Amino acid sequence: MSYPSFFDIAKQFKAILLDSYGVIKNHNGLIEGAERTLKFIRDEKKLFRVLTNDASRSPIQQIEKYNELGLHGIELHEMLTSGMMAKHFLEQKITEGRIAYLGTENSADYILQSGLEHVAVKDIDLDHIEDISACVFLDDEGFDWNTDINKVVNLLRKKNMPVILANSDYYYPVSSNDIAIATGGIAKLVENMLGKKFIHYGKPDSQMFMFAYEQLTKDGFINKDEILMVGDTLETDILGGNKFGIKTMLVLSGNTREDTYKSQIEATGIIPDYVCKSIME
Repeated sequence: MSYPSFFDIAKQFKAILLDSYGVIKNHNGLIEGAERTLKFIRDEKKLFRVLTNDASRSPIQQIEKYNELGLHGIELHEMLTSGMMAKHFLEQKITEGRIAYLGTENSADYILQSGLEHVAVKDIDLDHIEDISACVFLDDEGFDWNTDINKVVNLLRKKNMPVILANSDYYYPVSSNDIAIATGGIAKLVENMLGKKFIHYGKPDSQMFMFAYEQLTKDGFINKDEILMVGDTLETDILGGNKFGIKTMLVLSGNTREDTYKSQIEATGIIPDYVCKSIME
């Protein structure tokens, strides 16, 4: 089956928003041709942002990782992460007590810089939680799945507090055929068990899209219909872009497979404006 060219479609827009994992890179590293695509965006003088639900690294660390993979030229203001959104919330809203987290120490050191002490769920004494003022789901690594998920459930049963989800992805690809459960999948399980609704950051929620849009308008007036969101996942990238009122492109280089994308669109009702093989073609 033939697909339209990303390059032909991108020429119609002033700004390009790209998801990271599954669009620019994957489990093997940088997707071949990413350097040429970034050069095309620069040469065409398009505004550009990377929007990622990866909360395991700061924007600076994300850029450093791209540099290690061989993709250079992404500037700090062009990298927007769900961790940034969660960090801003915590700085403004949580002013006392300790913040419990489920994830890696690396992600906690960046996101939980609110002036308050943060503590891994595994180190909490459930008999002494009076000073725990918030709980944050950061990453799918850095804790014992056999004990710490149960522990966070009991923490939230014992005390009512704001719960922040810094990465809304349910899963991510680890090979061409297999996926792994992401932080959003863990949080969804706990939400359903407790009958609670957590505070979600990252796509498909609107905060990251609004933040990107406000940034883009600082570079000059731009309409929403002049912005293209490119992603590999219907439930986050495409749904988020659709809800925000911008054009969307589904690429088949990550979570969504070429042999199933039509049935997934039909089943979910999430319809992209364009479908392309990848941003490299």
